[in-house]
Amino acid sequence: MPDNDTADQDLAACRRLLANGSRTFLAASFLLPRAVREPACALYAYCREADDEVDGVPDPAAAVAGLRQRLAALYAGRPAERLADRALAAVAVRHGIPPALPEALIEGFAWDAEGRHYETLDDLQAYAARVAGTVGAMMALLMGTRDPAALARACDLGVAMQLSNIARDVGEDAAMGRLYLPRAWMRDAGLDPEAWLAHPLHSPALAGVVRRLLDAADELYARVGSGVAELPLACRPGINAARFLYAEIGHEVARRGLDPLAGRAVVSRRRKLVGLARALLLLRPRKDWVPPPPLPANAFLVHAVQAWPAGRQPLPWWSVKARLVRTVELFTLLERRERSRFAGYPR
Repeated sequence: MPDNDTADQDLAACRRLLANGSRTFLAASFLLPRAVREPACALYAYCREADDEVDGVPDPAAAVAGLRQRLAALYAGRPAERLADRALAAVAVRHGIPPALPEALIEGFAWDAEGRHYETLDDLQAYAARVAGTVGAMMALLMGTRDPAALARACDLGVAMQLSNIARDVGEDAAMGRLYLPRAWMRDAGLDPEAWLAHPLHSPALAGVVRRLLDAADELYARVGSGVAELPLACRPGINAARFLYAEIGHEVARRGLDPLAGRAVVSRRRKLVGLARALLLLRPRKDWVPPPPLPANAFLVHAVQAWPAGRQPLPWWSVKARLVRTVELFTLLERRERSRFAGYPR
């Protein structure tokens, strides 16, 4: 296990790595306190590297097996000599992340490699719980939150964000021979999933399926709303920002006629800034809030955290106003960079 100085250097290196390759994530992370932002960058770097190692490789089963071996070594105190592995090892110890969470994430990558089909919304949520609910749970732990209700809402947010991504990326996924829409819903709408995947075309029937998926995501975003107020005050704006900005992806798909084949839905800078402003306004807890139980697909994640010892990383006080100003400035800078570097490229 790396010493504290080495671990801190690795966390900072992960942040610099994401500055070049994952600007949107890095921008959102600036609404979090530094004590959360740097381990969040390490977590995201690990997730991205693991996904890249499995996606599109000649032998994905071997890649998944390798990831599982590395994860076991990581939790045994012998992380591989890789930046993301060393950083995650330090973060897992400091914040009490149980191995069941990254194990479930890798299982989701394995499902992708297998080309698994999702018949129902429950099936799709089980997949989303692994590739995104796990990240929500780990983020909650980085914030020092182990309360079951707050963890359940963090997992809900991860699943909702994944459903929004799936709705947005129907066309891109189809181009790669992938289909994540619930197949039973497609048949209900008169679409044969395999025939549609062979010749993907937009239609009112497809729009109806996409609408159902966005409605399912919105139900989860609503569940998350009250739960955000149960998080530490310093962390509420960042999670609210993720909630509003990702929900806006679905709203943009709807504004485009629920046609995800017409090009990738991109949220405008103005709408991003409105979402950031809402993230600061809706922070107070509701006195009458009764937390719903975890989404069935996420229940195992909440239980895994409860069965694992807590970490010992304190969360310092943080200026909400200063962080918001910095984040707005960063989003403006990123928009300028993207216009200059990717002129004419749909994003």
